[in-house]
Amino acid sequence: MSNIYVIPLLYRISSMNDHVSITRCHHAFQSVITKHNILRTALYVDTNGHIVQHYLDPNIILNDNMKSYGLTIINLYNDDRRHMNETIGKILNQSDLFDLSKGHVINCHILRHHQSNDSFTQNNDDLLAKDDLILFTVHHACFDGASTSIFIHDLSLAYQSNELLPVDDNSLQYIDYSTYEHIMDMTLSQEFWLSELKGYNLTRQLSLPVDRQRSSTNQRSGLASSAQITFSDDICASFLNYASSHHLTLFQLGLSIFYVFLFKLTYGQSDLCISSINANRYRSELVNMIGMFVSTLPYRFDLDPHWSFDEVVKYVQEKCLSILEHSHYPLQHILADLHLIQSNVSFLETMFDFITVSNESNDLCLNGVNLEQVSLKESYEMAKFDFSLTFLYNPLSDNERLSCNFVCSSDLFGKSTISKIAQRFEYMFEQLFKTQSSNIPVMNVSSSIHKVSLILPNEAEEMELVVFLRLENIVNEGMIVCVKIVSYTSIVVYTPQDKKHKHNS
Repeated sequence: MSNIYVIPLLYRISSMNDHVSITRCHHAFQSVITKHNILRTALYVDTNGHIVQHYLDPNIILNDNMKSYGLTIINLYNDDRRHMNETIGKILNQSDLFDLSKGHVINCHILRHHQSNDSFTQNNDDLLAKDDLILFTVHHACFDGASTSIFIHDLSLAYQSNELLPVDDNSLQYIDYSTYEHIMDMTLSQEFWLSELKGYNLTRQLSLPVDRQRSSTNQRSGLASSAQITFSDDICASFLNYASSHHLTLFQLGLSIFYVFLFKLTYGQSDLCISSINANRYRSELVNMIGMFVSTLPYRFDLDPHWSFDEVVKYVQEKCLSILEHSHYPLQHILADLHLIQSNVSFLETMFDFITVSNESNDLCLNGVNLEQVSLKESYEMAKFDFSLTFLYNPLSDNERLSCNFVCSSDLFGKSTISKIAQRFEYMFEQLFKTQSSNIPVMNVSSSIHKVSLILPNEAEEMELVVFLRLENIVNEGMIVCVKIVSYTSIVVYTPQDKKHKHNS
């Protein structure tokens, strides 16, 4: 997918008895664009190199000449799921999907099965029926995760009323928020971030086990190598109990685990700086506003290798709370204060996030017709970062409440490498949150994080069989058998004479 910053929202009509009007859906779509200025805001760079934003007149969107604005209807002549996936893939790869300079930042794609068994829709070309799809594609520059529920809510209201949504000309808009941000006094936050990153080499890369280096052109393919872990209910309960008993947010606990993992994966690199995101909706007026409010921030933690996991958690919690006070300070200001350009900053290449699914469903309801949200295939997943880990906690799920997903750049990591890294992470996780049914050696959370092991059980067994032999007539040289990313401290070294005694014993 060439559109690395596309946010796709896919919905399917799931009931045989339900129908959705294309015309009415499009009117509702236009109404939402009219209400939320950010969905018709043009972004471009002026002659002085400054980013300029201005929104289009809503009458342009509703003009007769623009009736098809942002709408495409695609007939699917093949019911095969593979054909449907290929069609969605082509949409997401369109080079002209967006045009930020003209304010074209959102689209509505109707995917309709041409040979419907529904006799009612056969006689009415405007109606969608069971298994037909509606795909919204939005550019990330104007839309964040919290915007989804706002968009779906307003679309449902507009479809139900079949009228334009009421617009308060005096209400705060995203462009007003941007102006307000520019006039805020951020002196204290500026001093905080300068102190927080003092002495850290922000261009130094983490010593991750990459398979290859990025090409000299420094261009991203956007292709991802990913691996998902779903934790058992027992492990999930242990994780939640630890967070509750230590008065932690799930984000703080997840981040602590990730830092210990990076400490081990980078062969003991203790001064670590990665990035994470903050919702950044710090005023009540921003809660129901569509826009890109999320801020990316550096999280620098200088771990003491002798700390216990409990001590790491306490340290991370304190750091997170101090960062939260200054999370509104824009990343571009942080980089400018340090005289850095974004492309050279290493912490932006490693990302952590923890998503908790709220009780509010993102399923779409159009005048009583429920459309279920459809998860897109992994093949559509894009790697925006070199190395990222995202936790997902869904309290509404019956058997997959806690999971996590590694999404890493295929430019650097092969799929097998990420799969192995995920296995090591899961093994470490289970050491920290052992359950009675597990046979994995438990780690005392009061013990040094040095004792956390990333060596998988099958690798430990393999290591027991590894023997170093001193060759006859050769001094200070040996035959070495290497196992990737393992510690060699438990490997036994034999001389030929020792080996002879071993066989005779």
